Amino acid sequence: MRLYRAFATVGGLTMVSRVFGFLRDILIAATLGSGAVADAFFVAFRFPNLFRRLFGEGAFNAAFVPLFAKRLEGDGRDAARAFAEEAMAGLVFVLLALTIVAQITMPILMYGLAPGFSANPAKFDLAVLLTQITMPYLLCMSLVALMSGVLNSLGKFVESSAVSIVLNLTMMAATFVALAMGLRNEPLAGIVQAWGVFAAGILQLLLLIDGLRRNGLRLRLRWPRLTPGVRRLVALGIPGVIAGGVTQINIVIGTVIASLQNGAVSHLYYADRVYELPLAIVGIAIGVVLLPDVSRHLRAGNHAAVMDSQNRSLEFAMLLTVPAAVALAVVPTEIVRGLFERGAFTAADTPATAYALAIFALGLPSFVMIKVFSPAYFAREDTRTPMLYATLSLTANTLGSIGFFFLFRWLGLMPHLGIALATTLGGWLNAGLLYRTLVAQGHFVADARLKRVLPLIVLASLVMGGALWYAAAALQPWLTPPQGILVRAGALAVLVGAGLAVYALAALLTGAVEIRQLRRLLARRPPQI
Repeated sequence: MRLYRAFATVGGLTMVSRVFGFLRDILIAATLGSGAVADAFFVAFRFPNLFRRLFGEGAFNAAFVPLFAKRLEGDGRDAARAFAEEAMAGLVFVLLALTIVAQITMPILMYGLAPGFSANPAKFDLAVLLTQITMPYLLCMSLVALMSGVLNSLGKFVESSAVSIVLNLTMMAATFVALAMGLRNEPLAGIVQAWGVFAAGILQLLLLIDGLRRNGLRLRLRWPRLTPGVRRLVALGIPGVIAGGVTQINIVIGTVIASLQNGAVSHLYYADRVYELPLAIVGIAIGVVLLPDVSRHLRAGNHAAVMDSQNRSLEFAMLLTVPAAVALAVVPTEIVRGLFERGAFTAADTPATAYALAIFALGLPSFVMIKVFSPAYFAREDTRTPMLYATLSLTANTLGSIGFFFLFRWLGLMPHLGIALATTLGGWLNAGLLYRTLVAQGHFVADARLKRVLPLIVLASLVMGGALWYAAAALQPWLTPPQGILVRAGALAVLVGAGLAVYALAALLTGAVEIRQLRRLLARRPPQI
């Protein structure tokens, strides 16, 4: 239950963040739509975000947390803090150099990031400028990732889970500034939004510094040195960069290919934002909580606790992810129309975004499974195996994105849907390989409870999917224009609420969730660290 409590803390704060994120994207969609400015901004935002996840979340969740946890358990708090300072010094040195080089060579890099933009010089130049403005966000957020790893290893999850709220609120403020200036789908609106990203990075870093201070930790910036601890971190971190960041690399590959089709970058971005809601709430919660939890149990030699944590994590993940995937696949048009169709985001943009969302939804369980299975490797300081599987998945996704893009174009279908399909297939390939190897090594054995619950979760989700199908048809007159925004938003809220109610009832009736589990989860217990 303590594990579920941690999931609830991280997931709850992530949900708050994603609600603000939806509001942010609704404002951006109404202001920028899916035109040239929107495409340029989303590429600019994607580039530093990729490296943030590669050098920050990917490498440090995979390598830093187990090493820090080992120092903390074996050598004490002071030794762990010294190791964190050594890691931070090396991280700052590498990323500062990377940022400077990227700023200077950005016009060249843009040919690799969005080659399709070169056909429109104004769009290309704007993408270069916006990426140069957002690039320092990389350094700030990579430090945030390291500090989050320190706090998570201590069992403190609030600050690390709240940083995205700061990003969303800051970008919303930037959008309101652009609207107050009378800016819509024009370059200056994109520039204002890019400066919002820059400011958010600084504010997020300050939040984590304060979080460390309040927990009695102050990390000093040292001169970088290649100590044995740093060497070990690099050895584990390079494979971790690939393994931990494969999903983001896949998305960037999709962005590169999508730049060949006008508006496709924006359509994929908006679809990605919707399906990332459950992925973030469940996947991030599991990734943040499970890795330090499994690391601590392994250090203590408690293998039964490790196995239980993995089983309960997969159960928790599927309990929330499978119904979300079914809902997004069954009523994607209603969701996209209700969230985005206003202002610069027109009715013509809705099908292109909704169809991509439905395809992404089919891969949602696999993306969360990767978050469940990867910590079992990382906690054992094995980043090589996930790296190999991530590379296979990445290669399949790249070849599939290119092949499906041109195949769909030749068939007269929306080409960007081929990118979404390749991303989904790549996710299932990666998850399947991770699962198969864990089982073969004896590091994951499904217990009786998991075997009993998983089919019941699928059954309850299908019941909910059928209910959503009929409810969407009944609510159709209130979900579409000429109804006003408030009426459509209310109808969408009713649709979502009906789906949640049906799933909750079906889960209880089938036994996928038991009342006693809910009571135990809600029972108050003193925190343990």
